[in-house]
Amino acid sequence: MMNAQWDYGEAVRLTRNVRNDGTYPGLDPGAPLVRRGSIGYVVDVGTFLQDQIIYSVNFIEEGKIVGCREEELIGADEAWTPSRFEFRDKVRSTKALSVGGEVLVELGASGEVIKVIRDAPGGVAYHIHFDSLRGRVLQIPEDALAAAEGNDEADVKE
Repeated sequence: MMNAQWDYGEAVRLTRNVRNDGTYPGLDPGAPLVRRGSIGYVVDVGTFLQDQIIYSVNFIEEGKIVGCREEELIGADEAWTPSRFEFRDKVRSTKALSVGGEVLVELGASGEVIKVIRDAPGGVAYHIHFDSLRGRVLQIPEDALAAAEGNDEADVKE
């Protein structure tokens, strides 16, 4: 088998919210399963499509065993900075954003999180693709963003 980063019994932290992909029994597809930041313990290691390592992780506080991809996990003792948003979350700007005096993003413009930068100077920042700025990605501090309409605000708060 491929080289697994974690082994049975090791504590891991989830770095993104996990929703039901349709394989978790008793819950509708898309239903939230485990929140990012939760700590669980590896109970099995397997593969998916022969090229992805999948960890079965027992999240004891949540009472769920969930399959997680390696890129969704970090060691439980690794540094963790909570963030309001994650990859693919829809956001809107809370101020006009400019570069070199030129306004590139209007107040309230909608966009999508492409990457979370937890170790950015000054706190969490994000690479955002704004709908109004095709083909460009900007790094935006967390305090310049709000959840887009339709996002469940309770789902993004820490």
